[in-house]
Amino acid sequence: MLILGIDPGLATVGFGLIESKPLELLDFGVISTPAGAPVGERLCVLYEDMQALVAQMRPDLVALEKLFFYRMGNTILVAQARGVVLLALAQQQLPIVEFTPAQVKQGITGYGRAPKAEVQQAVAREFALESIPQPDDAADAIALALTALWQSQLS
Repeated sequence: MLILGIDPGLATVGFGLIESKPLELLDFGVISTPAGAPVGERLCVLYEDMQALVAQMRPDLVALEKLFFYRMGNTILVAQARGVVLLALAQQQLPIVEFTPAQVKQGITGYGRAPKAEVQQAVAREFALESIPQPDDAADAIALALTALWQSQLS
């Protein structure tokens, strides 16, 4: 099974693709939108790039981070970007599971309030990587995919 993790944002969307058996990290990276461009243009770039990414990777399941409220201005932009990501995924009729940051931290480290660095180190260890995947958004997306895999194995 191929699981695509997605960490949504307006400026940067992290992605990570894993295979369940054998457990393998197949690809990771980010989709970036042009800084300073109007929001509508950035959302269009995100939508087109997300469609292309999904068509290329052909995942069986997508793990998406639930919206996390911390600053209202940023939250609205992330919500808009997340909506575009959900649209692109829904058009491909892909099954989606959603996790809060605390659920990912709990699943990866066993502690729901673990520091972000600890989650990223756990991701690197799980795949025997020499360094933490960069940028952070990509590492977070890989953690989402792992959480979805481990939860599916518990079900």
